[in-house]
Amino acid sequence: MDKILVLDFGGQYNMLIARRVREQHIFAEIKPYDKITPEEIAAAGYRGVILTGGPNSVYDEASPHYPAALLSLGVPVLGICYGAQLMAYMGGGVVASAENSSEYGKTLVRTQQNVLFTDVPPESVCWMSHTDYIKTPPAGFGVIAQTDKCPCAAMADEGRKLYAVQFHPEVTHTQYGTQMLRNFLFAVCGCAGDWNMRDFAAASVEKYRETLKGKKVLCALSGGVDSSVAAVLLHKAIGDDLTCVFVDHGLLRKDEGDIVEHTFRRQFNMNLIRVNAQERFLTALAGVTEPEKKRKIIGEEFIRVFEEEAKKIGRVHALVQGTIYPDVIESGKGDAATIKSHHNVGGIPDVVDFDEIIEPLRDLFKDEVRAVGEELGIPHDLVWRQPFPGPGLAIRVIGELTKEKLAILREADAVFREEVVNAGLEKSASQYFAVLTDTRTVGVMGDARTYGYTLALRAVSTDDFMTADWTRLPYEVLERASGRITNEVRSIGRVVYDITSKPPATVEWE
Repeated sequence: MDKILVLDFGGQYNMLIARRVREQHIFAEIKPYDKITPEEIAAAGYRGVILTGGPNSVYDEASPHYPAALLSLGVPVLGICYGAQLMAYMGGGVVASAENSSEYGKTLVRTQQNVLFTDVPPESVCWMSHTDYIKTPPAGFGVIAQTDKCPCAAMADEGRKLYAVQFHPEVTHTQYGTQMLRNFLFAVCGCAGDWNMRDFAAASVEKYRETLKGKKVLCALSGGVDSSVAAVLLHKAIGDDLTCVFVDHGLLRKDEGDIVEHTFRRQFNMNLIRVNAQERFLTALAGVTEPEKKRKIIGEEFIRVFEEEAKKIGRVHALVQGTIYPDVIESGKGDAATIKSHHNVGGIPDVVDFDEIIEPLRDLFKDEVRAVGEELGIPHDLVWRQPFPGPGLAIRVIGELTKEKLAILREADAVFREEVVNAGLEKSASQYFAVLTDTRTVGVMGDARTYGYTLALRAVSTDDFMTADWTRLPYEVLERASGRITNEVRSIGRVVYDITSKPPATVEWE
């Protein structure tokens, strides 16, 4: 299997770079720049290395650097943004502040004939985000692209297969970015493009069949896509040695608890324990309004419940969770800033009664998880169901959580989702749901004054959940949903539609 190393220097698009590589059916592995040496890179057999962007200046001694030996390994290297400047710095070139020549956003780039720009027109739009620039390329490098403000928008040492671009080919705003990456991966690195989710699923099943042989394993099953795929994967690997614990924390969508129980107990014949713990969670969350505190409490209660169930069934060696790549990056692992913690990566106490945590999907994006699910034979409707966060409706009820608020939100959310499906638009949005705000507004029904909650509707379109755009649902659909909600759901006096993309917002409100 061909492997590409994405060497992370703190860039916001590090996961996106890896995803773009994987879209070409090539395995991409992300490692922090300070966790692997040039010698280890050479020994690992990577077909190529991509240096990510980052917020620092390479000429600052405190910024992330890397040994220049990387450029002499004989392994192709592509530097992106900060990675391009770092390559210049490593090779003895000059990087300087652009001062009045910084570039941000869509920029016209002029490229020269080069293997990196095969099938790319001489002029196209790229996405720039830099203040520093390569003033003087290192010896052996030639400039292969320019913009009006950037004299070295790309450079190459073709003899050593070293390439650098100041712009970001991984983002969709760069018109021919995908083609540029393909050129690097196939024409420069010589990758075959034969990695796929069928191989991943088969290899994972075989891996856990061997490593977990004879061990008792507990799976944290929420009923969402991620935990469902993780559960089925482990079930295929170890069969009855897997016990799935479904904690019904009372924070699920309408009728969801019964659906989860029916699907996994009857359809997949799994060992399933359903724990009805609504009162326990609501008691722990009483009076809590701060989002991160909600997540931490829910995460801790999840683990406590699993420990209790493990004691009931005897010795349990491992806990399985449906952690995926976006969970990890948004929880602030490594040098990334914490955007929000996730119950399956951020709420685990330091001491738990399991020998190990198993996260079989940790390296996959959502679309890859769905593909694995289909390879495992999970029904299409379940694999492609609406994503649902582990903390459930707790993070879609703004402010303090109560039974009354949960009941209101369940009904309103069900109406909204039903109207989207009725309009045949369920695949036009990657995720759509309702949020019960903590704001009450004045209204009127009949001749009476009302003072009801404001409900927000949210729909986003995305291919990786790292970035997302708000979905342009037809006004008619929103009108029907709003009319039904204000008429059928008590205590809702106003309905609004969220038109904020990610970034600056997150998909969820909390």
